[in-house]
Amino acid sequence: MMTTTHLRSAAVALVAGTMLLAAPAQVHAQPQYRQTISNNLAKCSSSAGPAVKVTVSGIKASTGRIRIQSYKGTKADWLEKGRWLNRIEAPARAGSMTFCLPVPGPGEYGIAVRHDLNGNGDTDLREDGGAMSNNPSINIFNLGKPHFKKTAFTVGSGVTSITLSMKYF
Repeated sequence: MMTTTHLRSAAVALVAGTMLLAAPAQVHAQPQYRQTISNNLAKCSSSAGPAVKVTVSGIKASTGRIRIQSYKGTKADWLEKGRWLNRIEAPARAGSMTFCLPVPGPGEYGIAVRHDLNGNGDTDLREDGGAMSNNPSINIFNLGKPHFKKTAFTVGSGVTSITLSMKYF
């Protein structure tokens, strides 16, 4: 025969078990930030997605490194330290390069590219280049950080292709 104490214990165990089962779903609902990935163009095939296939044109030289990062297209995330979703780093190749950046799901995103021309890991404003989604104007007054609304674009459930033009000061 079950006593009141046994019933309470069973109810507490049931509630605790339900909370434990629900916890992983809540964790996965949040985007994963700061993921360094390889440039796997297969993830941008016609049957893949959601992803962004990015062609970066106008790369000045085959020296240094290219870093490309995806962000959620929101004011809270765009170009904020540590708020990038995926990052690919690769040796620079003069001319153009193509990258595939998977994204967590359909929505608004922004892409930022930096060419560290001498490969020293620092931002050298007089040498390094940059590019952003929608190719906004970059000048000394906005210090290379245009408003998120100028760089945000929509990604659906498939692959979205964009072309970015590198700019050097």
